[in-house]
This record gives sequence, structure tokens and C-alpha cells, in this order.
Amino acid sequence: MKKVIVVLAFLAGGLLVNAQDDTGATSEGRWLIEANTGFGGDGLAHGANTSFGLSTSDGSTIWAVGGEAGYFVIDDLAIKVGLGYTDLDGFSLFTYKLGAKYYINSAIPVQLDLTGGSIQDADENPLYLGMQGGYAIFISNSVSIEPGLRYNFSLNDQFTEEGIFEIRVGFVIHI
Repeated sequence: MKKVIVVLAFLAGGLLVNAQDDTGATSEGRWLIEANTGFGGDGLAHGANTSFGLSTSDGSTIWAVGGEAGYFVIDDLAIKVGLGYTDLDGFSLFTYKLGAKYYINSAIPVQLDLTGGSIQDADENPLYLGMQGGYAIFISNSVSIEPGLRYNFSLNDQFTEEGIFEIRVGFVIHI
């Protein structure tokens, strides 16, 4: 019986040491997978969106689904790509994103990206320069919730000259 207790104690100690790995969630060589929700502005209908959303107004329904992934090229700096699909009450919109996300002090994410879309049967398509900042709340070593603010500057004045302000909540898995 003593041998079983000693073996269990060593296993538990090994698990505790392993759980306290000093490799942080934003360390070089790690990956992130991110899903966002967007609120405010014309978030879903602006034509460049890689978040999840649902909006109904005057009998029209707009829904979106998307996600982003990134690789930490150095500690705290991830290069990201994203894809999304939005249904604009019968019109299809595919969205892409390419950017970089930097975690200040491994906890304050700031992001700069280029986001564009392709709207079915449209003469012009959206293109935005996005800036985003927030705070990462780590609920475990590999999961964070990241509320933040985002502003999209229009780069295609033929599509729209207006920028879009959004409140975002991101859900990130760090692997």
C-alpha cells in the first residue's frame, strides 16, 4: 500500500510540475485559434468580417461565421490570417484578413490588419485597415477571453468612405 501511495504522490507531483510549464501562451512557436463576436456600428453588414454574428432588422436577416489563426514568430507577436462568410439577406460575402497581433506584457493585445471581402455580383468590394486593442483575460494557460475595441478605416472609397467602430469579444485558444 505504501508503494501505491508513493507512486501516486510522484505522479501527482509530476502533473503539477508539468501544469506549471514556463512556456507562456504567447511564446514563440505557439499557435492561436480565435473566434470573435462584434457589436456596434454596422459590424456585420460592413462587408469585411471574420467574426460570428446575427442581426435582424425590418425583416432582413444577416448572419456571419468566421475565424482566425496565428503563429507566434517571436514572443508576444503573432502573424494572423482569417476567413469568414456572411449572408447579407441573400447576397454572399467571403472575407479574408491578414495581420499581426502583439501582446504588450503578454496581456494587452493590439492588432493591425488588412481586411477585405468579395461580395457576390458587386462592382466594388470592401477593403479596410483595422486597428484593435483590448485585454486578454486568461482563464487557463491555453484559453483567453479578449474584450476590446476595433476601428476599421475604409481603403476603398468606391465602396464606402466611412470607417466602422466595433466592440469585440474574442475567444482564443493558445496551442
